[in-house]
Amino acid sequence: MRSSEAAEERWNRSELICPTRRKNRLSMKPKHWFSRLPFSSLTYSRFTLSALCLLLLAGSAVARKAKKPSKVLPASEQQTTPTTPDSDLKAVLAKMNQSAAGFKSAQGDFEFKSYQKLTDDTDTQKGRIYFRRTKSGVDAAFEIAGPAPKQVVYKDGKLQIFEKKINQVTERQVGKNKSDVEAFLSLGFGASGDELQRDYAVKMDSWETVDGVKTAKLDLTPKKEKVLQTYNKIILWIDPERDVLLKQQFFEHSGDYRLAHYTNMKLNEKIQDDVFRLKTNGNTKTVKPQ
Repeated sequence: MRSSEAAEERWNRSELICPTRRKNRLSMKPKHWFSRLPFSSLTYSRFTLSALCLLLLAGSAVARKAKKPSKVLPASEQQTTPTTPDSDLKAVLAKMNQSAAGFKSAQGDFEFKSYQKLTDDTDTQKGRIYFRRTKSGVDAAFEIAGPAPKQVVYKDGKLQIFEKKINQVTERQVGKNKSDVEAFLSLGFGASGDELQRDYAVKMDSWETVDGVKTAKLDLTPKKEKVLQTYNKIILWIDPERDVLLKQQFFEHSGDYRLAHYTNMKLNEKIQDDVFRLKTNGNTKTVKPQ
């Protein structure tokens, strides 16, 4: 079920002005993409890190080496050397360790689906993503298309969300949570296998074909309590030959989930600084919720 454009705008205003209002009502509208966050301070976390979660999901398509996707061979041609989930997991994590240092930037297209169990409804968003590593951390930008277009930028510890329909920017400083935020982002931003195991309990689920590519399906359980309070499980689909996350899924305790799929990724190419600046005008209003 979709709301009209006017209803979408009213929803956006109400969520930004009163983030706790949603907690006291049952809505037939799927949750907005920045509605869940894994850190302290209810108002701060539900606004800021859900937006960062979206950035993270998009960043999961990052590849460190631009090799051709590995082909899925017929069963009769596949290697028959016995393996175990533990040995497969060690091999996948070792490949991540080898290539983690090579990541500089990524840009491409995304499709992001949010499922709400209460209404059995799915909301889909599409757009363009940009990521780069800098000396000071991570920069990320999102161009979200659709009837309520948005531009999202995370840079220098500050999150900005520009809602073009209402010509308004909502701005938050990450502050003391910067290291946690960027560690969370690094899950899809060149994190090594060792870093993955540091922050998550990692299990090898199976090998699964995605877009014609053989991927390792990994189940993650957050070790940090703040993350675990929001997401009880995360699934990654990794092409270990290129160290690329083709898909990523976040599950909440309520049964809601968010699924990301990435295509047309360009790796380690220069991204212009202008991508990480909001395209506002002289009449744009800026709000800084407390």
